[in-house]
Amino acid sequence: MQNRHILSWFVLIVSLLLALLLAVSLGSERLPIFDLSDSQAAIFFDIRFPRVLLGACVGASLATAGASLQALLRNPLAEPYLLGVSNGAALGTMIAFVFFEQFVFARPLLAFAGAGLATFTVYQMARSRAGMNVERLVLSGVIVTTFLSSIIVLLTSLLDAARLRGFTFWLLGDLSQSTMNGFYMTLAGVVIGTIVLTSQARPLNLMMIGERDAMDFGVEVGRVRMIVFGMASLLVGTAVAASGSVGYVGLIVPHLVRLAIGSDNRLVIPFSAIAGAIFVVLADTVARTAIAPRELPVGAITALIGAPLFIYLLKRS
Repeated sequence: MQNRHILSWFVLIVSLLLALLLAVSLGSERLPIFDLSDSQAAIFFDIRFPRVLLGACVGASLATAGASLQALLRNPLAEPYLLGVSNGAALGTMIAFVFFEQFVFARPLLAFAGAGLATFTVYQMARSRAGMNVERLVLSGVIVTTFLSSIIVLLTSLLDAARLRGFTFWLLGDLSQSTMNGFYMTLAGVVIGTIVLTSQARPLNLMMIGERDAMDFGVEVGRVRMIVFGMASLLVGTAVAASGSVGYVGLIVPHLVRLAIGSDNRLVIPFSAIAGAIFVVLADTVARTAIAPRELPVGAITALIGAPLFIYLLKRS
């Protein structure tokens, strides 16, 4: 089993490197990585390289958040986009975009606050005396998502035509405005979030059999819940502030990882981070090349894959 896990680490890391190499090479203009002209070098270092790196961090953030929420809530359908967490972060970003554009850190801070508030609201709505079930959780997520989407639509009326077009494309998941500063911010979030959530893997493993049983084993359930909600909000907030709402990553990737290696969160959480990075990098490559020189929102590509899988999982549950 240990040799299998080592092999899985190796395969994932090599796959990520190959995906990054493929992504920086392909686009509206193909770049020979080892023989760049001056204009090609400018495209590579100023546009494509930051975009690919940001895409990897966004994918890792969303997949890690999804894996931890699924483990905490004991529900394979728990995912930031479906639970309204991404929309909470998007609303926070929208408020910063409209009212606090002059402040550098307003977008990530308000995105984090919005994601945290949405997470807390959905969790409270989904709880009942009989416990939490799939239908109640999904319904709570749909209600919160719809409500937040309505507020976002109302706020767009305050934007002029040029800003409205840019924000609408961003809201669908957009990596075209990526910068190295955005990459650094998202990288910091995913490193901190993944390390902290991986440190909670053992308590999460115990909580998957039931919170009362976990408490009998000495797990501080309330503390673990707050850590997971806080780190998931941080991951989603930084990702959405940089790239918009890229949906279904936190649903697809952890599920596939569990099918491959089992449900041990000591492996699922870090494996999901790497697999999520691969998934979004490849999805963004498709978004950039499918109708080049025009682009598709990367969120549209992930949704085309994620929506059918969501229906399949919902029927199975």
